[in-house]
Amino acid sequence: MKHFYELCDCIKDQCHPATSGASVYVGLEHIDGGVFLLKRQGRPSDVHSAKNCFLKGDILYGKLRPYLDKAVIATDKGICSTDILVFRPKPNVCGAYLLGLVHSAEFRMHADQTTNGVNHPRTSWGGLASIKWDVPEKPEQEKIAATVWTIQRAIETEAKLLSSARDLKQSTMNMLFTQGMRGEKSIETEVGSLPECWTCKSLGEVSEITYGAQAAVASALDPSIGTPIFTNINITNAGKISLEKLRYYKIPEHQRDRLTLKKGDVLFNWRSGSADHVGKTAIFDLDGEYTYSSFILRFRVRNDVTNEFLYRYLHYIKSQGFFSNRRNVSSINSVFNASLAATIPIYFPAEADEQNEIVAILKTLDRKISLHERKHASLSDLFQTLLHQLMTAQIRVDKLDIDTSEVAKLAGQPESEPS
Repeated sequence: MKHFYELCDCIKDQCHPATSGASVYVGLEHIDGGVFLLKRQGRPSDVHSAKNCFLKGDILYGKLRPYLDKAVIATDKGICSTDILVFRPKPNVCGAYLLGLVHSAEFRMHADQTTNGVNHPRTSWGGLASIKWDVPEKPEQEKIAATVWTIQRAIETEAKLLSSARDLKQSTMNMLFTQGMRGEKSIETEVGSLPECWTCKSLGEVSEITYGAQAAVASALDPSIGTPIFTNINITNAGKISLEKLRYYKIPEHQRDRLTLKKGDVLFNWRSGSADHVGKTAIFDLDGEYTYSSFILRFRVRNDVTNEFLYRYLHYIKSQGFFSNRRNVSSINSVFNASLAATIPIYFPAEADEQNEIVAILKTLDRKISLHERKHASLSDLFQTLLHQLMTAQIRVDKLDIDTSEVAKLAGQPESEPS
């Protein structure tokens, strides 16, 4: 067993950005949780106070809120925020292995237990240095690092595919709702550019608008209470219903017809402390009995538009900033209540077939996004499981033939300072 301080040194070289000679600045905002490499960086000219210096091969570890799991290996020299600890691996330690160690659940748990501060909890080198770890010899460290690095690359590849799929959906939405299916001429409206030939009616004309149940359900976590009730946290910004953090509510018999959701109902988050959450919209398509809280409006369409088209349209105009620009503000909350919602202009092609064509295209893209989301989640779960098993020696790779050349090149010992 070795202490963490036997695996690396905490480098405390500080310099002023203007005289550092560095071309790279790294702040906490540049490090994504759970990743091994930086995806973005700043410039030293962006900052003015003294910063920590680092070299290629150093580990940059975010000490603020360590549960965020922010740690990367430096691929160049530069300067970083003083909220980032700089770990320099000892000569007998593979840098990429050390990075895997600090990303492990055990390390995060220990780091969380060593924090100080309520609003801005930070760990410290003093708190981390005493961690003890059963460390293999360097050749096995490199094989462990190469194994987890392979999965990390696969996660990053899937993340890029997921991002591309989301971008494709947004650009397709933009095209469909400005040109329709036939490439029609567009006109400027209060919700942006839309096809000139589309019909316009208010939301109050095309749907019935109903408030949800007035109930305090924040602590109603016991399913035996009654029916699952959707609150604003159960509608995501991506336009989906989330079944995490469900609350429960006993529907009064005299309100059962009004408060029980039917498939095809469109749910609209009309009130939130965050302007970005006002206008979150989802469509209800689940089996079983569910209801909805007073922070949600239910839209039940009439004959002019299909429920799926209305849902897609509202999601689109939210992406264009319609609700954040038009909302009312009441005390600390942003609101788009029933009377205001009733005035939302709904533009739609008169033919239901064209509405259905638009919906079908967007559903296809949603399936593509869901596929990449599942793959990304599966790879992330695999990574955490394998990282734990490798780091705790439940799986040994010392006798396996694993190519470590990439890890050695990327995560070798830091470059020496020029004399």
